[in-house]
Amino acid sequence: MTSPATLVLIPARMAATRLPGKPLLDIAGLPMVVQVLRRAQAAEIGRVAVATDTPEIAAAVTAHGGEVVMTRADHPSGSDRIFEALQTLDPERKIDTVINLQGDFPTIRPEQIGAVLDPLADPAVDIATLAAEIHTEEEATNPNVVKVIGSPLAADRLRALYFTRATAPWGDGPRYHHIGLYGYRRAALERFVALPPSPLEVREKLEQLRALEAGMRIDVGIVDTVPRGVDTAADLETARRVLGG
Repeated sequence: MTSPATLVLIPARMAATRLPGKPLLDIAGLPMVVQVLRRAQAAEIGRVAVATDTPEIAAAVTAHGGEVVMTRADHPSGSDRIFEALQTLDPERKIDTVINLQGDFPTIRPEQIGAVLDPLADPAVDIATLAAEIHTEEEATNPNVVKVIGSPLAADRLRALYFTRATAPWGDGPRYHHIGLYGYRRAALERFVALPPSPLEVREKLEQLRALEAGMRIDVGIVDTVPRGVDTAADLETARRVLGG
């Protein structure tokens, strides 16, 4: 059920170099960012809006009935962009949970978007995210696949201890592919964007390490599949096949 206290924000900008104009590329008759918007709306967990600095993206979203908030162009990360959007959309501070959904996940299933809320049922958790078990050596050794290392809390839950591009942890047992979808408590997002980049964040080029280094708690829901992000022309064709267009 849609909650008035939950806001799903989709940061989108035109900066991709490998796939120029990525948010507006057609997938099954809709711009990619609108495909993501549709999945967020189908999750029925809260208000949904696209946060962008690009008038063309804003026009495409509004043409398909979506809500847009314009943000500054100089944000260093999607987290900073969604924080500005949150302040614009909710100056009265009625929203207490913010979901950051990447605009290049057109094949993500609505139930996966909703699953990121589950770890936040524990009041000790500041930030929630998702992961899926790795099943191939190529995935385990690929530095573009971010791995989450965590202490098991349940069959479908980890408490994150570290995120890395390396093949980890060592030894026998499952490894997990991190999925870049985040659920923040409002206070946690406010704290996070106020922190300077941390040493391990800079070294690994992984923003979420800033939160861990600051002592914030990140819990991870385990889901069955990794939604395919669209970064290359081959990814785009795969998404088109999956969505039938």
